[in-house]
Amino acid sequence: MPGNILQSLGKVEVRNPVMLLDEIDKLGAGGFHGDPAAALLEVLDQEQNRTFRDTYLAMPFDLSHVFSIAPANVLDTIPGPLRDRMEIIALSGYTEEDKMHIAFRYLLPRQREAAGLTAEQLVLEEDTLLALIRGYTREASCRNLERELGAICRWVAVRVAEGSSSGMQVRPDDLATVLGPQHFENEVASRVALPGVATGLAWTPVGGDILFIEASKSPGNGRLILTGQLGDVMKESAQAAMSLVKARAADWQIAQESIDKSDIHIHIPAGAIPKDGPSAGVTLTVALISLLTGRKVRPDVAMTGEISLRGLVLPVGGIKEKVLAALRAGIHTVLLSARNHRDYEEIPENARQQLTFIWIERVEEAVAQALVSNPDVSN
Repeated sequence: MPGNILQSLGKVEVRNPVMLLDEIDKLGAGGFHGDPAAALLEVLDQEQNRTFRDTYLAMPFDLSHVFSIAPANVLDTIPGPLRDRMEIIALSGYTEEDKMHIAFRYLLPRQREAAGLTAEQLVLEEDTLLALIRGYTREASCRNLERELGAICRWVAVRVAEGSSSGMQVRPDDLATVLGPQHFENEVASRVALPGVATGLAWTPVGGDILFIEASKSPGNGRLILTGQLGDVMKESAQAAMSLVKARAADWQIAQESIDKSDIHIHIPAGAIPKDGPSAGVTLTVALISLLTGRKVRPDVAMTGEISLRGLVLPVGGIKEKVLAALRAGIHTVLLSARNHRDYEEIPENARQQLTFIWIERVEEAVAQALVSNPDVSN
């Protein structure tokens, strides 16, 4: 039989359909059966697909009129030659407002119908749905949100079937009874209660996330210890941050002796998760200065940006995803490189209204904005 491409064209009976090649980042490596990436090159390349050759037909077929869409979660696993043939369109995660509309219009009616309930038998108000989104489904998509809504619908359906209730309105206080304790909580304030802890912003394949960086010191000979399963680039960022703090210690009123006779340990929690990239540079620097000066980092501030040894804060990627992660985590102020101002228009309007953006060019500006004025004398 012909291959899947020509079989699909035979089903739709047109030569110019939209073809969805889903999960193209899960493409297997080539073996003795042949390389699937090489076959897809002939499908996606506009210069080659005019003479696409199906093995069964053994004759060329024009695929140039087919519009191909290939969704993927991660770009890194797509073979380079294949990725070069594509136009990359990045879609970021949903905001809380987006999730509310999607849940009310699509997810809740679908799960309610699947559980055999009517709109009168299960009522979910906006405050309940907001508590569900914030406490149980901190994610970029809506997949877990639909799962939790399905669990609520089934819980109510059981009580209706038992005759103990003809219907009910689920309130925020009922979520712990239905779904158990909250999966997520706002831990920013408790995490940065001590000097040496700063909140950064990270990009992940499923959206942005907040990143806590902890620094501590102990008597030693000036060693820098790094833990938390860090990649090479992040280790180099930590070394650059340490070099910058040593070189500019006098500017921040840090005694050189406290650096030379102490071992500095930098740890990034969630040690089972690999972390890499240069965007934590400014957060690492602020954490070190906070530790060595005894000044706490403001709990409502998060930051991202690469640093140079001259103290410049350089631009990084994934700004929209990182800003939305800060909003989900209860952050009020975000410090970004001034050269990332070009990404401001990509941030959703409701996120812009709820957050304060401070554009910085140098590390000194980040320190002035992120650290409280008075040092903690107990440290």
